[in-house]
Amino acid sequence: MIELNAFYYFVQVVDRKGYSATARALGVPKSSLSRAIGELEAALGVRLIQRTSRSFEVTDVGREIYLRAQSMLAEVEAAELIAKQRISEPAGTIRFSCATALAEFVMAERLPRFMAAFPRIDMVVHASDRRVDLVQGRFDVAVRAHIDPLPDSSLVQRPLATVHWALFASPAYLERAGTPTNPDELRGHARLAHGRVAPDREVVWTLEHPSLGEARQVFLPRLHSDSVATLKRSAEAGMGVVALPGYFCRAELARRTLLRVLPEWTAGTATLTLLMPPRRSDLAFVRAFADFLIAELPAAVAL
Repeated sequence: MIELNAFYYFVQVVDRKGYSATARALGVPKSSLSRAIGELEAALGVRLIQRTSRSFEVTDVGREIYLRAQSMLAEVEAAELIAKQRISEPAGTIRFSCATALAEFVMAERLPRFMAAFPRIDMVVHASDRRVDLVQGRFDVAVRAHIDPLPDSSLVQRPLATVHWALFASPAYLERAGTPTNPDELRGHARLAHGRVAPDREVVWTLEHPSLGEARQVFLPRLHSDSVATLKRSAEAGMGVVALPGYFCRAELARRTLLRVLPEWTAGTATLTLLMPPRRSDLAFVRAFADFLIAELPAAVAL
């Protein structure tokens, strides 16, 4: 039976792209690392790493073994954590991924409350609009906003809430440019659009009414940005009409620095879904955070 430490050292060396960096990080002599990986290669009968004085390269079979070893070590870690949590309160470090806007407008207020309730749980929050691979990135929990159904995968999926988008503009802008009473009247208005910029800059808004159906708007925005903060501040400054998730603008609606435009219409919907790798979803501290999100997010993102 090959020792588990050999796989552990192999994963660490690949992660740090060399023996020297791994030896410094782990406080283990380079000779011990080299011997352990040499013994692993001998036991498996394959070359895992091609190393010279000037290069470090993982072989094709080495990359396959690396992925398997990662999963194996994660299972061992999960087993240890489950055993420990049977005799203690939830404790551990949660790696959490979500979109930047959700982190700033929702989680920034709620994470401190969760951590205060669970003082032995630490958080690592990855806020990015790029979707990450939960398994490869070793994340425990992610929340993703999506319009289309997520692809089938081995991940645990739990729909959390429906997010409604709406149209907003500042009182000063509406006083200057007029208040639209139907979607067709938006054609004469400056508009601010969220999302990645297409080469031709055209943007489509699909507005929805509970009884009148859909109205499709194609236009060239005056401002196009993937930053909701930039768009919201620009709308407050009177630059035009913006479509944003309703909960982003609660404070501005309360202060009346923004007003709803066409309040009976929505500008689309998205779904927030909780994702977890199966190997992590059984851990008590991960379940505690998942339960917190399930309880908190629906009200947090309501229009």
